Amino acid sequence: MLLLRALIIVVGFLAMPSIASAATGCVAHYSTKYQRCIVRCSSEVREFRKLHPCPTTGLVHGACPGWVVDHIIALECGGPDDPSNMQWQTTADAKAKDRWEGECAGLSRPPHH
Repeated sequence: MLLLRALIIVVGFLAMPSIASAATGCVAHYSTKYQRCIVRCSSEVREFRKLHPCPTTGLVHGACPGWVVDHIIALECGGPDDPSNMQWQTTADAKAKDRWEGECAGLSRPPHH
């Protein structure tokens, strides 16, 4: 799987703006803002959900009302697409985090005013 991800990253740089692999569920795109290739794999989210069922339903698949799987350190900020970098987050908290994490300033912390 790791070799396939590396291949997706290399190919992704050459075939931008994005490339997908049906076999792994991985999608790669190049972020011009952050000057890096971002790879997201649905298989990693599935693995996270096996280890951490939905807080609302207790299920490892299907909808999870009011919750989303969040990358603790955003992929765009250099965080790994790995279950160890994922957490359940309420949709309200996710919307708030999306407003401040875009600049990658504090990686996983809100900006200080």
